[in-house]
Amino acid sequence: MPKLKTGTILPTADEDAAITAAAVADPDAIPYTDSEWEAVRPILKRGRPPAAVTKERITIRLSPEVVQAFRASGEGWQTRVDAALKDWLKDHSPA
Repeated sequence: MPKLKTGTILPTADEDAAITAAAVADPDAIPYTDSEWEAVRPILKRGRPPAAVTKERITIRLSPEVVQAFRASGEGWQTRVDAALKDWLKDHSPA
């Protein structure tokens, strides 16, 4: 039998045909067709839901002291950099 790298053992073509024939012969275990599988496929989106307000991905060069200080504050440090810049914009002009 062929093996996957994960250690999963796959049936040979003959074994697969025998398994399918046995399933088709059992009225209580008729295999789904491809279209039936499509109909029962869950409509589930994985991952984080889309944000109402998205941010723009950019590359920025910051001094090592700034990056180290924010990174040392833990997870979410980039969000805190964004908040600090927003706060700065309240009293300053970027130009």
